Amino acid sequence: MKEKIYTIPVNDAFSKDCECPICAMYQALEDDAVAYTMGPSYMEDDIRAKTDKMGFCQKHIKKIYEQENRLGFALVMKTHMDQVIRDLEKCADEPVQGKSLFKKAESEPQTVSYIHKLDESCFVCDRIENTFARYIDTVFYMYQHDNSFKEMYENSNGFCTTHYGLLIAEAQRKLSKESLNEFVSCTSKLYIDNMKRVRDDVAWFINKFDHKYADEPWKNAKDSLTRAMTKDASILDYIK
Repeated sequence: MKEKIYTIPVNDAFSKDCECPICAMYQALEDDAVAYTMGPSYMEDDIRAKTDKMGFCQKHIKKIYEQENRLGFALVMKTHMDQVIRDLEKCADEPVQGKSLFKKAESEPQTVSYIHKLDESCFVCDRIENTFARYIDTVFYMYQHDNSFKEMYENSNGFCTTHYGLLIAEAQRKLSKESLNEFVSCTSKLYIDNMKRVRDDVAWFINKFDHKYADEPWKNAKDSLTRAMTKDASILDYIK
């Protein structure tokens, strides 16, 4: 298949020697979104309106701070905090319903509803998710129509647990019955076989702390803990 703009990131991710190419795809999008947030865009009114309203999740606010644009970070945080203060001042004026002797309060206070909504929103996550969904669609399209990609997929190192689940769930919605059975079988084998491979590397890492194995080679165990982090928790930050 001739490479197109939307297939390049997918091919790049599956070309990497990593424990989950889906994590690699997500990380590339995440790095781009964080850099964008602290690039010239933060001075644009429409972008600032979104960051003021949405804020950032715990993970991404740390990554944005690490961009070391202190003035830009301060400006973004100042106007976001202004927005939160204004919104919560309005919520604070609303009366809070208590429960009576015979029934519970019918609805949660506006303050609580606002904070719940704010906790679930993140400008960086939102910027990532739409493109990430298209990348996942592309994985299925290429698996069915690009033999070279299908071969690369089948020879990959498998996936983290989260993205294994994502692929199976999306396959059920996107593939015909014939394609579905083949894809699920292939993907499940990739996940299980490679999960066992990394588990065995971790087991050998443990063995190397036993004096009986002191003179034995490390095999593939030296970086097994970081690879286990990818398999178990989708953490790929250590790979740059």
